[in-house]
Amino acid sequence: MSLRRAVLQIIKKQGVATTVSIRHGSSSTESNILKSVYRDIPMTNETLCDFVWQNLDRWPDKTATVCGITGRGFTYAQTHRMTMSFAASLRTKLKLREGDNVAVILPNVPEYPCVVLGALQAGCVVSPMNPLYTPEELRHQLKLIDCKAVVTSQVTYANVSESLKQINFKIPIILVDNSVPEGTIKFAEFAEDLSVDTECLKTVKMTADDVACIPFSSGTSGFPKGVELTHRSAVAANKMISMPEVVAVVETTATQQSAFTAVIPFFHIFGFNVQMLNQLYLGCKIVTLPFFKPEVYIKTIATYKTDALFLVPPIAVFLGKHPMVTPEHLSPVRCIISGAAPLAKEDAEAVLRKSKNLNFRQGYGLTETSSCISIGDNKDTNHASVGHVMSRGEVKIADFDTQKALGPGEEGEIWFRGPNVMKGYYKNEEATKQDFTEDGWYKTGDIGKYDERKYLYVTDRLKELIKVKGFQVAPAELETIVRLHPKVADCAVLGVPDGKTGEVPKAFFVPYPGQEVKPEEVMEFVNGKVSSFKQLKHAQLVQEIPKNAAGKILKRVLKDKYC
Repeated sequence: MSLRRAVLQIIKKQGVATTVSIRHGSSSTESNILKSVYRDIPMTNETLCDFVWQNLDRWPDKTATVCGITGRGFTYAQTHRMTMSFAASLRTKLKLREGDNVAVILPNVPEYPCVVLGALQAGCVVSPMNPLYTPEELRHQLKLIDCKAVVTSQVTYANVSESLKQINFKIPIILVDNSVPEGTIKFAEFAEDLSVDTECLKTVKMTADDVACIPFSSGTSGFPKGVELTHRSAVAANKMISMPEVVAVVETTATQQSAFTAVIPFFHIFGFNVQMLNQLYLGCKIVTLPFFKPEVYIKTIATYKTDALFLVPPIAVFLGKHPMVTPEHLSPVRCIISGAAPLAKEDAEAVLRKSKNLNFRQGYGLTETSSCISIGDNKDTNHASVGHVMSRGEVKIADFDTQKALGPGEEGEIWFRGPNVMKGYYKNEEATKQDFTEDGWYKTGDIGKYDERKYLYVTDRLKELIKVKGFQVAPAELETIVRLHPKVADCAVLGVPDGKTGEVPKAFFVPYPGQEVKPEEVMEFVNGKVSSFKQLKHAQLVQEIPKNAAGKILKRVLKDKYC
């Protein structure tokens, strides 16, 4: 028996407190490593396409995707056929080959899975991008990946065209619309071409270790970075969230099919893996919404009897606090999972007061971890936590100074290690080295802790800490308190320079429609609940709190505009 295997067998018996790091032929142990409470998922050599389609023959006639606004959609059999035709067309008509990068710049539409899986089936690498981006923002991403083709829609075509012009890229543009501009390609001409020879796909060479997807990190500071996710890492993430202990929806049978409303953008890793690919694997009905509009969203839940919701915190707050949402609206819902950013316990409980018959959980992950680090099980009631570490994963709470693993209740930076972690940042070796340790830990940049029951808590972003006289103040803590004000709909807190203390907290807030709130009222409401060094020194009324598509506050934008 090898030394490594012997050590691993010993460590496996010791549970949460211990893991192993073996480097350069030597071995060492480290205490206080948080391990998963879930059983190990099987590791295979599947590609994403193999994973998604493995159960196709069980539900070919079930609806795969349907637009929540127009009712237009496709069955699983239709989706698979279109996927294969699109893939073959990319190979034969555009001459795309293994490793070519294809940008997908679309809102949530029924064709989205066909585009993604078709490009992957052709051996290409998919790079989903935000359809609301400006030409300047798209230019950076399209140039970085050396894009070979773009799939988009009329809504974004002008920006895409302008961005390609700026970088002098003369590449094919495919649109999903029925009517397309001259010089572009209609998606249906590729996806619905029954004469295209799909036999060419048998020559495609893909392995589980090939890069499948290059999404972009959220970009709350600086330019977004391309994240290389392999087929293996993406499949591992999907297997983690498909486990019976954590899965949010019931796998489709001959007599039952779960439905859910997909409003989180598919270009975001939460929407891409958890909301789209995983639900296709389970045979669910994906009701797509291209945007979030309150009236449309709650109507869609009722119309399609959505039994599972995947949310970002702003939508969860809307469901819990807005009078428009009644218990009747939430009556079909059996499970809600909130992710992409931490949600206050009070906001989760506000939703549960309207519907006591559902399971509400938080999950935690990043683009760099294929969306998965932790989640509560499907009977969990700890609404302050982001759950337990996913199967085969490990978390280290690293001390800010020594990087030593901290114990229960101690706050530090969250480091993660698992099979779902990215390969690295695309064409950015420096950033990759900066965010990885030599023994494979990915440094998330988030601050957190865990408790004696192995629950993980995310308390803030490392780079957003406010330093007041040497004390560290977490903006998320103050934001939670501000949102408890009955007249405040949304808020953000960040540090602003101060001559005496270095920095002081400042709150930006948005009142509910028809409500009047003075800055002094917000400050008084908060400052009576926190220590002196955490107290707000400034507050400002604003029209909106800028956020990215995943619901994360863009504090860089607030600073640029108001500070």
